[in-house]
Parts: sequence; C-alpha cells; structure tokens
Amino acid sequence: MLLTRKSTSHAAAPSSLVASLARGVSRAVPTMDRRAFLRRSGLGVGAGLAASQLTLVKKAAAADPAAPAGSGKIEVKRTVCGHCSVGCAIDAVVENGVWVRQEPVFDSPINLGSHCAKGAAVREHGHGEFRLKYPMKLVDGKYQRISWDVALNEISAKMLELRKQSGPDSIFVVGSSKHSNEQAYLLRKWMSFWGSNNCDHQARICHSTTVAGVANTWGYGAMTNSYNDMQNAKAALFIGSNAAEAHPVSMLHVLHGKENGCKLIVVDPRFTRTAAKADDYVRIRSGTDIAFLFGVLYHVFQNGWEDKKYIEDRVYGMDKVREEVLAKWTPDKVQEVCGVDEATTYRVAKTMAENRPSTIVWCMGQTQHTIGNAIVRASCILQLALGNIGVSGGGANIFRGHDNVQGATDVGPNPDSLPGYYGLTEGSFKHFAATWGVDFDWVKQQYAPGMMTKPGMTVSRWIDGVLEKNELIDQDSNLRGLFFWGHAPNSQTRGLEMKRAMDKLDLLVVVDPFPSATAAMAAMPGQAEDRNPQRAVYLLPATTQFETSGSCTASNRSVQWREKVIEPLWESRTDHMIMYQLAQKLGFDKELVKNYKMQQVKGMDEPVPEDILREVNRSVWTIGYTGQSPERLKAHMRNMNVFDIKTLRAKGGIDKETGYSLDGDYFGLPWPCWGTPQMKHPGTANLYDTSLHVMDGGGNFRANFGVEREGVSLLSAEGSHSKGADLTMGYPEFDHLLMKKLGWWNELSAEEQKAADGKNWKTDPTGAIIRVAMKNHGCHPFGNAKARAVVWNFPDPIPQHREPLYSTRADLVDKYPTHDDKKAFWRLPTLFKSVQERNKDIGRTYPLIMTSGRLVEYEGGGEETRSNPWLAELQQEMFVEINPKAANDRGIRNGEYVWVKTPPMQALAGFKGIRVKALVTERVGADTVFLPFHFSGRWGGVDLAQYYPEGAMPIVRGEAINTATTYGYDSVTMMQESKTTLCQIEKATA
Repeated sequence: MLLTRKSTSHAAAPSSLVASLARGVSRAVPTMDRRAFLRRSGLGVGAGLAASQLTLVKKAAAADPAAPAGSGKIEVKRTVCGHCSVGCAIDAVVENGVWVRQEPVFDSPINLGSHCAKGAAVREHGHGEFRLKYPMKLVDGKYQRISWDVALNEISAKMLELRKQSGPDSIFVVGSSKHSNEQAYLLRKWMSFWGSNNCDHQARICHSTTVAGVANTWGYGAMTNSYNDMQNAKAALFIGSNAAEAHPVSMLHVLHGKENGCKLIVVDPRFTRTAAKADDYVRIRSGTDIAFLFGVLYHVFQNGWEDKKYIEDRVYGMDKVREEVLAKWTPDKVQEVCGVDEATTYRVAKTMAENRPSTIVWCMGQTQHTIGNAIVRASCILQLALGNIGVSGGGANIFRGHDNVQGATDVGPNPDSLPGYYGLTEGSFKHFAATWGVDFDWVKQQYAPGMMTKPGMTVSRWIDGVLEKNELIDQDSNLRGLFFWGHAPNSQTRGLEMKRAMDKLDLLVVVDPFPSATAAMAAMPGQAEDRNPQRAVYLLPATTQFETSGSCTASNRSVQWREKVIEPLWESRTDHMIMYQLAQKLGFDKELVKNYKMQQVKGMDEPVPEDILREVNRSVWTIGYTGQSPERLKAHMRNMNVFDIKTLRAKGGIDKETGYSLDGDYFGLPWPCWGTPQMKHPGTANLYDTSLHVMDGGGNFRANFGVEREGVSLLSAEGSHSKGADLTMGYPEFDHLLMKKLGWWNELSAEEQKAADGKNWKTDPTGAIIRVAMKNHGCHPFGNAKARAVVWNFPDPIPQHREPLYSTRADLVDKYPTHDDKKAFWRLPTLFKSVQERNKDIGRTYPLIMTSGRLVEYEGGGEETRSNPWLAELQQEMFVEINPKAANDRGIRNGEYVWVKTPPMQALAGFKGIRVKALVTERVGADTVFLPFHFSGRWGGVDLAQYYPEGAMPIVRGEAINTATTYGYDSVTMMQESKTTLCQIEKATA
C-alpha cells in the first residue's frame, strides 16, 4: 500500500528515500531506482523480476580484494526466513564469506519456492547498513561507543547491585520470539539460575490467549493442522486474520484450497486483502467475535447441523453451551451486539455445515482483547460442534506472527512455566534440575523466599511493575532493571506510560541486531519528575539468526534447522554467547553450560546449539520436543523434495549423509514428536486425529483436567480411540502406577524401571513409559479424554461477550459489563470494571474505534524491516485508514496529515496526538479507523532521528499506534487490548 510515490522515475534524481538515508547515516548508502536496476541487470523495463533476483543490487566484496572476480569459494547455506511463522526456506549463496544472493527453496513443502516482499529482501538483514554495530552507552543524552568488556562488566555489576538492594525480582527480562529454540530455552534456564520468573516474550501480546484458551479446551495450545492441510478444507472461516498481508505465503495453500472448491469466508471489521479473495465477507464491530460465533452456532443447533456422535464421544459440556446459546444469542441479540443480521449468520453456518471438513483461522484480531481467552474458546466450541477437530481439512489453524514465536512459547522464557509448559512446581524444577545436572536446592536458593513457584510479571505489564505503588505489588521490590532482549517496545500498548517507566529505571539494556525504538525512547527527554539521574542505558549488538545456527518452529509446529549463513558482522555476538558471558560475570556460567560443548566464534567460547537442542530433547516430554534431534532435522532440510505438499509426509527418501530413512516422517517432525529420536516417531501433522495409529501421528484429546466432573466422565466414550489402540475407551495419563495396573511395567527394562519408578510420562527421564504405551500398545501417554466446551477454571466457564473497557456503546456496557477488578493478578493489580465505569460515556468525546494490524511490507515493531531500503521503498508513511463519511464530517481529504487523539493523551500537557497521513477508504466502516503497528521513530509529531545511535536509525520513521493505545488486559493471560481503543481524528493544520 503506497500512499505517495516518493522516488522519481529518472535515475539521476535522488528520491526522498535516498535523502532520508543520507540524513540518517554518516555516509550515503549506494542505491539506484528501479529503472536503473533493470537497465544494469540486463532486464528490460517492465520485465518481471524473480523473487531471487531482488537482492542482486549491490556487488558483494570478496574476502580477498586481489582475487579475480568469480574465483571465490561459493557455498549454499539453507536457512529459514526471519519474519512471520510460515517458515519459508531460503538458500543463501555465499561467496568468500559474503552473502551475495538468495533463492527461495522450490523443494520446500511449506513455501513451494515462493517469498513475500519481506522474504525476498531478507539478505539485507544479514548485510544491512543500519545494524547496531558496537556496544554503546547513553551518556549525557547521546550514545557513545564502548567495548564489550566495559559493557558486560558494568551491566553485570549493576545487576548484582540491584539484586543486593532489592532482590532478583527487581530485574525483568523481555526475551524474543526471534530467538532460536535453543536460545529461547537457554534464556529461561538463565533466568532460573538468576533466580526470578520475571521473564516473558512477544507471545504474551500476540497469542497467549490462544495458548491458554486452546490448551484448556483440548490439551495443547497450538495450531492443530497445517497451512498445507488447508488444501483439503471444503470451507474456511477467517476471523481476526488478514493472512494475505500478515502471512502472505500461507495464502498459496488457501488459494489451492479454493481451486479445489473450498468456500472462503472472512469476518473482520475491515475489508482486507484476504477479504478481497473471499466468497463471503462479513463486517463486525471490533471485539464482538463471541456474539458473531455464537450467532453462527445458534443456527447450527437450530437446524441440527451439529455432529451429535462426535459430541457424545469426544466433547464435555456442549449441552450447557447449547442451552445458553439458544437462550441468549438469538438473531436480534447478535445483530444488536456485532451488527450482523440473521441472514448472514445463517449463511455462514450453512456454508460451514454443508462443506465439511471446514476449518477456522484466527490471529490477533481475536486474541488482543480483554476477553481474548473467551473469544478463542468460542471458536474452539464452534469447531467441536461441527466435528471439525482432529480431521484433515478441519482444525483450528492459528497463524503465529514471528518466525519462532511458536518455539519460543513452547520452550522459552514464560513467566508461568518452565520449558514445555511444565508448571512452576517444585516437582517441575526437580525434573529440570536433574536434566541440567545441578542441585535442586541450589536453584531454589537463587530465588527470593517463596517466589520460585509464583508466576512472574508479564511483558504487557512491566510498565506497572515500575510505576505501581509498591504496597500493591506481590513481590518485595518494584522493577528497577529491564532487558529488551530482541523485543520492540512499540508493539506494546500504553506507550505514553511506557516512556515514563523507562525513565524511572536504574538499568535498561537493549540486546538486538537493531537498536529498536527503545534506543530513541530512552534517549528522548521525558518529564522531569520521572527522570532517574542514576539510570544506565546500554545497547548490545546481537547477531541475526543468519549469523548462527539453530532450530525454529513454524506455526504448524514443524521444526526446521537453520545453517549459519555468515559469520557475525562488526562487533555483534550471538544471543547465546551473550547469555554465557553475562553468566560468567554473574557467577553461574559453569552450571549454565555444564551439558554443552563449547565452540570458538571470533576467538570466544559459545555453547554449541546442537547440544542445547539435545538437552531440550532429554527434558521436554510434555509436548514432544524429544524426537527432533539435530541429526533428524538436518536430514529433513537436506531432503525437502521427498515430502508431500498436502500431507507433509515423506514418500521414501534416504539421507545420503547419514543413511537415515525419511520414509513416513512428517516434514519438520511437527511436535509432538514422541519419545527419543531412536523411537523414530514421525511427528504429528494434525493433532487429535483418531483415524491414525499414534505411531503414525494419530492422537486423541488430552486427559489433563481429571477423570470426572460433577458426576460426569471427562474421559472419551467407549469406542472413541486412536486407530489400533489396545485401550478402546477413555483413560487417564500414564504413570508408573497405571503401567503396573495394566501389566505393562515389565515391558520396561530393569534399568528403565529403576529410573521411571515414582514418575509419570512427563518426568520419566528414559522415555520408556511413552515408548511402551505408544509403540507396544497404541495408546497416547497423555491419556484419552473429552475436549471441554465448558472450562470451569476460567472466569467465564462458557464464553461471555463483555464490552471493551472503552466502548462507544454505553447501552451495551450495562448489558454486557466487564469483569471486576483483580488484586495481585500476575503480581499486579489489574483494573476492569473501575476503568469501564469511569469511561462509560467516553464515546461522546472519542467516537471512533481505533484498531490495528499488519502490512505485507513490514513485520513486528518494524525496526528491522523499516531499516531495509528495498522494503522501506514500498511503504514510506505511517497512515490511518478512515471512511469517507468520517473523513468528510471532519473536513479531511485523502493524503492530508491528521492528529489521532485518544483518552490517555488528556493527562499529558502539550501532547497533541500522533500525526499521520489520512488514507480515505471504504475498507473501514464509518465507526472504525485502522492503523498499522509497525512504525516508530516519531513521537507526537516530532522526528526522533537525533536520539538514535549514529548509523543505526531506521530509514522510515513514523508514529507508533501504541503511543496512543489505552489500558486493558485479558482476564486470564494479561494479553493487551489493542483492537478497540477509542479515538478522535482532527485535520492537522501545521
């Protein structure tokens, strides 16, 4: 979406983009316009460019300048795109250590030789000019270059000082969904050895409500099927997902499905590029997904379209849901709340029911709400009613946002769990202490008394960890130190308060290949009363994932291994090297790397990523991260051609390097990949599929919630079981006692019995309980139970629509009020009803619903992609989409600058709003405006260029929408509310 074409068509005339480059760095960056590029590359103007040719703009310098052209060593390194979670494979061509070009991998069953704009330009992130090149420190408002030794010494000394004064919980570490699985896992281990659960990462503010809602419905909090499997769907309902822009290559599989007759339905407040491909587009009011979904379910029940046998065998509580839906969500109530009439909800229900298997897709349009957990569960319930879970072509296809947000969630720095979603119990810590080879009591002593088993704060709330009154916080100290370890602050809501919190900190550390918006926000002068004169701010240059190796997990749970493409550039260091070097200063380095070999990178020790993955394989039994050894993953990457593009299953194939047979494996060994690597489980393409044997990737719902509830069995009915299972009825999860009762205990060796006695399948270090249950008897180690349509441990056991805290509908606030305020929830007080009551009539002043989303050109907080000249060319302005009626009522014309104003700005004197361009379009309704969330670098109309480190400023800078967003959090997970902020828009006169 290009608002204004900035570059001229004449090769010699500099564009404004080039001018901005020249202003942002000490030297001009070589560039050329598109015509010049076509001319010099030998292509005629108008000729199509292959995606792999887009990066061939600057000639890479050889390692030896004297070597003749073309005489260098050429290697091809296979890696994975570092943007969204589709998992597109890339072949990087490297000459004399320089990444000179890239090719999309045509053999990849995931991307089929395709890239989006971001993927096609990904080489620039390895050799980008706007990287953070050296460690830096903020001194008198300017960033100054320092050495790594100085940086590590000063940061560690400050951490130890804060620990002595205020305890280990005074530090909060924001990890990254850009970390590899190995780095994410190591960071959670690092935090356990530091002695705090105050760690989190991006997933908290994108899909934590998905993980909680889905896991509490049927067992695991992840996408059930795959992008590829959508080719088998007969109908697909996209609700809160704009895949065409957020996950462009995923649309390959969706469109192949359409070619096979799949009916595509898109439900969204905005007419998106995905909606443009739909057979049926439905506009709803933001935040009213439950009303719509239950409106659809009303017609399913009314017409008897539900799968009665499936529900009887595999679902608990659907009778209670049916009763409530038919009583409360009649067509008139649905239309009142979400604005969709009866004919439309009936049409959607009929399409989904008559075209089974039908799938449902959602993203942050569903999750980022104060009732996000309930919206997610409403989607699950619809699919359960239709019998669409556990079948090919069906499922809940939940597209994740970052390249490894799935893996970082699975094994990384979560504040409420250890890797693999092991809860914060002493038993879980003992399990990991045994794997780590450290004494449990030593780990316990690292924590403040009583804090080891208490969930930490969340990334969405660290602001309040700094600003809240100490007596209201459920830990000894407020937060005093913060690490942004590969995370963009402008992706978080309440930016105005975040700036205040940053200024109050004693220690702020940014670890990132790019300085992120944090650097500019920290250097920008704030309110005098918030400034901490003792605050220390450091920027540490991390490498990209192309300068190291490791695994990442795509949205469909497939795990892929990245080869190292190039050596670390400038003074950058890998994240796991930085963790180890800080651990050396903090005194737990030997414990951290006890199980790993060390390798030399730039003359320094670094843990070997393969050894970290092997430790994951030995510990994370819960979700089946145990079968994906480095050797198996590398064999998959070398032999992508043998995997079927619909089923993801290998048809034959022998890896020449290892002799390993790939036959029957699913690509990337999607978790759960059960047992040890030696058991050779193929991975699980579609979760909960009873039509397959468990050793062929089959499954059933997890028994994770007991065996009975109010006299009703929670276990599956007789005859409902995975193909070939010896137990043909429901059964609980396996432990040593059940194995003995069934007479299966003797199938373990004497050594295995000794290790597994007193253990269950999740803590048995040998994996023998899993092996015997699955391989010998065809049973799932986690049991066989019913999915829960009623989740009694959540605030609303049956999903309830509740109006946003800031609503334009005061009449509906009375009918559908929010939750009561909570005390000490994730260590902090959380407000609901008090905020809603105080702002009940706010819609009179702020009548427009402000929602946000993605663009195809940029990703995440955008600092990385907006620093890429080939992407920056495509979208040079931050903007707001506004309906013609709303624009005309305000005297606003297309392309004019406007001020977007929201309620939090009332409290900040002199802050006029965020200044953006107006894009007048009917894509949004008259009551809604849309802004992308990838921008930063401007603040209240002011360009922050002077506050970035020299040479490390993004090319394109714009206002961050989250400077303007309002308070609001999910009642279960602390997911931020970013889709229903209210605003007013005025024409900017200056």
